[in-house]
Amino acid sequence: MTSIAIGRGRGKRPADPAQPVVTPRERAPSAVAAARDETWETRALVGLTAFAFAFGLMEMYSASSFLAASEGLPGHFYALKQLVGGMTGAVLAVVLSRVDYRRWRLLAWPMLCGIGVMLVVVVLPGTEAIAPRINGARRWLNLGISFQPSEFAKIAIVAWTAALAVKKADRLHSLSKGLMPFLVVWIPIVLLVLKQPNMSAALLIVLLGALVLFAGGARIGHFILLGLLAVPVLWKLVQGEGYRARRIAAFLDPTHDTGGVSYQIHQSLIAIGSGGVSGVGFGESRQKYGFLPEPHNDFLFSMMAEEWGLLGIVFVVALFSGFLVVGYRIAARAPDRFGYLLAIGMTNLIAVSAFLHMGVALALLPTTGVALPFMSYGRSALLTAFAAVGILMSIARASGPREAAR
Repeated sequence: MTSIAIGRGRGKRPADPAQPVVTPRERAPSAVAAARDETWETRALVGLTAFAFAFGLMEMYSASSFLAASEGLPGHFYALKQLVGGMTGAVLAVVLSRVDYRRWRLLAWPMLCGIGVMLVVVVLPGTEAIAPRINGARRWLNLGISFQPSEFAKIAIVAWTAALAVKKADRLHSLSKGLMPFLVVWIPIVLLVLKQPNMSAALLIVLLGALVLFAGGARIGHFILLGLLAVPVLWKLVQGEGYRARRIAAFLDPTHDTGGVSYQIHQSLIAIGSGGVSGVGFGESRQKYGFLPEPHNDFLFSMMAEEWGLLGIVFVVALFSGFLVVGYRIAARAPDRFGYLLAIGMTNLIAVSAFLHMGVALALLPTTGVALPFMSYGRSALLTAFAAVGILMSIARASGPREAAR
């Protein structure tokens, strides 16, 4: 007579003797490994961001203390404003990390239109009360708080380009049906930024959008063709503004007219060369005493090289290389194509900006105003960088084993 199992084993299938029995103690390591795999990218992003901001704040204080004193302000004036901006940015990153990144696909068009309206207001005649001209340019919008819409346009372009690239995934190889629709939207945004004028931001916006499309499958030959067609336009823009032509001349020969057109890059190279291997020491920079223009902003990397030497250069390069590696890994593990392209764009927003800043300081690129993310003074650029980190963290969390199983 067949016995009927009762009690605790009731209703369970008999164990297969061919299958090994796994105890809870043996299962624990794999569960711990899964949890660690779910969170290490976000922890790495938090660590890299904290190191970058802390080191940048320290150097920014050193670079700006003399400038603040010369303006009759406390030596910590700019550093304190940067600290407040960093705390605001950290809160923004935490909030965005909790927002499902897929929402950016739905918000891409409204966000881009909103940024477009702001850019129009910035350059519109008669709006000087809220869009004042500062140092010959109208880049800031003052609506109770002052900010640069062109900085936030970078995030808007990346999100919108990623969203449309998913929709047109099977047509990106075509020039007329794939790439041209993107140009129809990019060009008005770029023209508004050029009108400010802010050529460096305009070119960076195009570059970030192009990198997202290239990652999405667009042909590199199309970008080369469009680049060649754009050369005459860029040359006309350079010739139309005398200072741009002078900057190109200084880039081609940094030793020519070191008291005039080559002054900025010449002083930057002096600062970098003075640092040697280990630097002159924190706070001991001599170039910040009125020799190096914008030492707390456009040429902060030169200040770091002077005070920390080759070791400081290696540290900063390694830091942003880490952003590149972690960001691309998040992109590779993204749950969907939109997450992949959005992560690529946000990673490039941080890393490309950093390497362009370093290239300018080292005279590898023409002098232009590109902030060093998390480090250079400027709250608009700072908030943009923190927002990019928050979006990357959201994608990383959605890529974990728990979310994949769900």
